[in-house]
Amino acid sequence: MLDANALQAYRARSTDSVIKYGGKFLIRGGAVECLEGTWTPRIIVLVEFPSMERARAWYRSPEYALALELRNAALKRNLILVDGVSS
Repeated sequence: MLDANALQAYRARSTDSVIKYGGKFLIRGGAVECLEGTWTPRIIVLVEFPSMERARAWYRSPEYALALELRNAALKRNLILVDGVSS
């Protein structure tokens, strides 16, 4: 986290946009324990979307663009899309 106020505003904007595009937060923070390797993230956020298309639409949306205006002031992060498998 870089700026607490910017982070709070980013979270509010990004949460609203995720919900609008059908996303659901599965993990949002919590303790992280590395069991193998050297990856040591401090926070993990995992969002499930109905499809990759909806995830891409969310990321490119004008609603999420409002959150992105605050991102650089709020945090540093890595963001990936992963196509899950149905059970």
